[in-house]
Amino acid sequence: MLTKDQILRKLLSVNLELAKQLIVSYIRNYFIRSHAKVAIMGLSGGVDSSTTLALLVEALGNNRVHVLILPYEGVSPKRDIEDAISLSESFKVKYDVIGIKPMVNNFKSILERNLGDLKRVTIGNIMARTRMITLYAYANNLGGLVVGTGDKSEIMIGYFTKYGDGAADIMPIGDLYKTQVRRLALKLGVPEEIAFKTSSPALWAGQEAEAELGAKYEDIDVVLYALIELGLDPSEVLKIGDIDKKVKTLVLSRISKYEHKRKPPAIPNIQKIIAYLSEN
Repeated sequence: MLTKDQILRKLLSVNLELAKQLIVSYIRNYFIRSHAKVAIMGLSGGVDSSTTLALLVEALGNNRVHVLILPYEGVSPKRDIEDAISLSESFKVKYDVIGIKPMVNNFKSILERNLGDLKRVTIGNIMARTRMITLYAYANNLGGLVVGTGDKSEIMIGYFTKYGDGAADIMPIGDLYKTQVRRLALKLGVPEEIAFKTSSPALWAGQEAEAELGAKYEDIDVVLYALIELGLDPSEVLKIGDIDKKVKTLVLSRISKYEHKRKPPAIPNIQKIIAYLSEN
């Protein structure tokens, strides 16, 4: 039976230099093929977006990266906004700060005429999708592509907003787990206090990812790595030592429950069936 520590050592033994080189090369080639002038990305001040920014600058140069800092007044932590501005200036990229509260409140006001009071999660998702509307507006106007900042941990367990932060043209760190991203961030010059900052989508005041998920990213990553990279069956994953069974069950259930978030819209494949039935 594999233990948490055994799997974690494998997880953290990833060759970060090679990972960086592969991602940087992928970004360059993608932008060449797409004929895009500029990379547009949202910078929250967290580890994922900060790491993505560093990779973009290395791949494209700071003159081809345009950062948007999109706080919601009263919810977005002041420290995150300050960190995002500081990073933008450190990497010498152009950035704009746009408060999204007026846009979100307009959506909220219009929708509540028919729906009544909106749920907290509904408002949070409107915030995430408003940010993506803004990012794509910039991309359309500037001839660019929207660069997503999701990591593999959050993508696999569906911890993102569909057509919000889950929408993008390219996801550079989408095949790296959160624990790997934190270490890559340090390698890329992201300050340690940002690399190991408590993760939060910041869709409502006081929101923290691990508290909301009910599990630490380190444990989530071990379960995901065992299942995906090591190819263990779910029954074998449940036997991993030193991780609460509730956490292992949570991760496995979220992978299944939120599969729809990782796929394009479901389309019934009817043309071949119609053609076959018409001929027989």
